[in-house]
Amino acid sequence: MLKEYAQILILMIIVFGFAGVTLLLSSLLGQKKKSDTKLMPYECGIDPVGTARQRFSIKFYITTMIFILFDIEALFLYPWAVIYRRLGVFGLVEMGVFILLLLVGFIYVWKKGAFEWD
Repeated sequence: MLKEYAQILILMIIVFGFAGVTLLLSSLLGQKKKSDTKLMPYECGIDPVGTARQRFSIKFYITTMIFILFDIEALFLYPWAVIYRRLGVFGLVEMGVFILLLLVGFIYVWKKGAFEWD
């Protein structure tokens, strides 16, 4: 029974060994001189503006929730696409209703102005 897991065990040893050696070499060979510039948060190459403790607009959270909803839709579409031939017309109609419901919800959110950044 252990022979079945031997390849996975060897792969895990190689992966963790490589990660450990990389971290060790980085700490041994890397520069240790701290400066104000190195300790600043990185903001896409732009100089930081304001503090890191500011509140975000609720629009960011709404957009995130909508993204997650459609990301989960893609998660449901993949297994459906894999077994589509076995489901036949019933599976096609079922997924069509699912996508239609999501589309109606998307249009509703759009009409309510969730994507407008005033």
